[in-house]
Amino acid sequence: MLNLFRKETAEWFAGALGEPTPVQREAWPMIAAGKHVLVSAPTGTGKTLSAFLVFLDQMKRQAEEGLLKQELQLIYVSPLKSLAADIRENLKRPLEGIGANEITVGIRTGDTPQRDRQRMVRTPPHILITTPESLY
Repeated sequence: MLNLFRKETAEWFAGALGEPTPVQREAWPMIAAGKHVLVSAPTGTGKTLSAFLVFLDQMKRQAEEGLLKQELQLIYVSPLKSLAADIRENLKRPLEGIGANEITVGIRTGDTPQRDRQRMVRTPPHILITTPESLY
């Protein structure tokens, strides 16, 4: 299963987390193939990494090849503002683990100050975590 990823990503995952969970084993091949995927599973089953790891790995590969543009590549819509902050925190570990410090993550909610919104327009993050209201 981990052969879907760059060697460094697979090694980080195996060393930090061990074996993929069932939800990860089901989601990763479909996401890597570009299919639409809805991940629905109980808390603690690896949903965040099932949804993000393929994309983090792809962006890291782009960065290594000098092809990672400073543009929005991934939008995650969180139903709750507090969950959006949790998702951003949960992304720090894999980003550090695969050495992807160049991948930027931003949060845009109704509480985001105007100056931060303007900064995101000028220099968009690679990953934007937002709420349905803010996406609208």
